[in-house]
Amino acid sequence: MTYRKILMSKLPLSNSNASPVHATAAASTVVSSHAAEHAAAHAAAQSAAHAAAHAAEHAAGVAAKRIAPLQAQALSLNYGSKAVIEALDVTIAAASVTVLVGSNGCGKSTLLKALARLLKPRSGAVLLNGQDIQTKSTLQVARELAVLPQTPIAPEGITVEQLVRMGRYPHQSWLQQWSRRDERVVQEILQATELDAVRHRPVDELSGGQRQRAWIAMTLAQDTDLLLLDEPTTYLDLAHQIEVLDLLQSLCEEKGRTIVMVLHDLNLAARYADQMIAMSAGRVHAQGRPADILNAGLVQAVFGLQSRVVLDPIYGTPLVVPIGRRRPALVEG
Repeated sequence: MTYRKILMSKLPLSNSNASPVHATAAASTVVSSHAAEHAAAHAAAQSAAHAAAHAAEHAAGVAAKRIAPLQAQALSLNYGSKAVIEALDVTIAAASVTVLVGSNGCGKSTLLKALARLLKPRSGAVLLNGQDIQTKSTLQVARELAVLPQTPIAPEGITVEQLVRMGRYPHQSWLQQWSRRDERVVQEILQATELDAVRHRPVDELSGGQRQRAWIAMTLAQDTDLLLLDEPTTYLDLAHQIEVLDLLQSLCEEKGRTIVMVLHDLNLAARYADQMIAMSAGRVHAQGRPADILNAGLVQAVFGLQSRVVLDPIYGTPLVVPIGRRRPALVEG
């Protein structure tokens, strides 16, 4: 409808006694009134549009935050012609510690390799931050995910400090060479892992525990939001096992890192895991908080072992007491 038609529709019916001045004033009032209404409607429409756009941006941001950093979807894996894992679905929660447990040969290390893109799936997909990991470049993956395999091999003669510095290579480029930040990260990691005193020693001359800590230090120096570690406490004495696990837990709690690791010690797994994934014969037998899933029935089903599960008197987490063949009278009654 045109302004003229609007004006005409709002003018009063003709009155022979009305003066031209009054008619003009009435018309002016109607036009002003309509202009104000139009301006108000236009402003309201703009405001609604801005609000809708802001809501859409907020929703997109929330959705992005909800994307799991790592997922396996209908994942099937082979070693040669042998099927190891079939159609497995797993979602790793952000800023949490997830521990994979299970008997030898159950597929937990195989799953970790696939999550780290060290093993290509026969079918299904691994999603890294919402994108198929197979479509990402090696450099992209290295900047998002650090992995410590079960039996890493260091180049001959490389020193501890040189190995740890290798963790910073994904952050280097032709335009950005070694920086003060890189140096600071390396020094902090060497101190945190108690390797400062052996920094100049060749890795292949270290004890098994020291060598394992050097590899863990290199993984931490990569400074990714996601860390995958296959049996990181291997070769470590009990004190260093606790120190390494405390360090990983603090990275999660204080810096929001997402940790996925394979552990054989059920009691340490129960103490440090936010989520536990118990695997058996290439499938997920149970997944959840250790307090919710770790019981004698699970230990029997997954490990074929009788046990009693009690509360850890210090931490209040599940504590597995295995029952062997000797002295069964201690657990009867």
